[in-house]
Amino acid sequence: MARFAPSNPGELVDVVRAAASNAEALEIVTGGSKRALGRPVRAAHMVDITALSGIVSYEPEELVVTVQAGTPLQHLEAVLAERNQCLACEPPELGALLGNPAVRASIGGVVATGLSGPRRFKAGAVRDHVLGCVAVSGRGERFVSGGKVVKNVTGYDLPKLLTGSYGTLAVLTEITLKVLPRAPVERTLLVAGPELQAAVRLMIDVLQTPAEISGACHLPAGLELPHVPLPSAVGGAPITALRFEGVAPSVEFRLSRVREQVTSAGTLAVIEQTQSHAFWQAVRDVWPFVEPQGSMRIVWRLSVPPAGSAAVIERVRSSIPEAQYFLDWGGGLIWLRLPDDRDARAAEVRGALGNAGGHATLIRAPEEIRARTDVFMPQSAPLAALSRRVKTQFDPAGVLNPGRMFPDA
Repeated sequence: MARFAPSNPGELVDVVRAAASNAEALEIVTGGSKRALGRPVRAAHMVDITALSGIVSYEPEELVVTVQAGTPLQHLEAVLAERNQCLACEPPELGALLGNPAVRASIGGVVATGLSGPRRFKAGAVRDHVLGCVAVSGRGERFVSGGKVVKNVTGYDLPKLLTGSYGTLAVLTEITLKVLPRAPVERTLLVAGPELQAAVRLMIDVLQTPAEISGACHLPAGLELPHVPLPSAVGGAPITALRFEGVAPSVEFRLSRVREQVTSAGTLAVIEQTQSHAFWQAVRDVWPFVEPQGSMRIVWRLSVPPAGSAAVIERVRSSIPEAQYFLDWGGGLIWLRLPDDRDARAAEVRGALGNAGGHATLIRAPEEIRARTDVFMPQSAPLAALSRRVKTQFDPAGVLNPGRMFPDA
């Protein structure tokens, strides 16, 4: 596979135009931490835009930052932290989960995959924080969409369309993001004891109060967060965690009210700032399912209505008893690990969704399994036809990441 590494957007335009003229497919990467996410790309050449890196402009007072797509997520987060700001959608670092911990996420990869962390139900998804972008279509045409202000409604909202398109429509080169103030205080209330159904009910009940929690997850007994020591009082039991963020008086008041609400649910403990941050970072990056290379069991990500998550898990475990799970987003996100790496069990996993709605995405599996499995939720015929028309408009020759999301796209 030939590898191209454009040093500027003009070189990228030339590479894409040449590929389109010769009908030669390109695999687009910006570092590659999520390269094993999605179907294997059918391409003769790789285009690595890691060199398109750096902060273009940052206006802390306007809560807006513009970066090149190859900018490491870790670098941007460090710059924002210096001004007590953050990316509120908490994009995950999945390199370790996908078997390549040395490779770190880039902003281009964050937007291209559109994956959000534990604060998703409160702060919104990645697409809600993308204000504008510069990109190169499959025609080799550079275009600009959106703007560099928070209140921007001009034209079609192409940044939202490109977010989560896995590089199949255009190559992102520059992205403008909305940022938010970083909460000065973070504390997490741990409730040890509630089993699955009771934990889901507890999280939903708390989310329906004015407590404004910014994280709600459930870890069943025996599932650990590596490198995150927890109070001995909650060790070994199922844990439901509720995160509180804000100024100190507000956090203390809201936490005390919720503590009174759940006091009979189990053993309670509170973890403070540093430990709380490490806890939610481990949940965000799916550390309970990180494994050494050579032992990479299959992992699914299920997005479901929170009230139905317990029933979905019970249906999965009725057909796959050894399946392991944990919940995020107050029950709206299920992380599921199967017992081996030989069969994705897609029909059983997706069948467990039932009539409640939702979708299931295959996150980790060997390449040969991803090549023969619907990694993303199969589309209805009308939606598939619409997706093909959109793909044709942006990439008529089909040169950008062909097959990454669906076999014929």
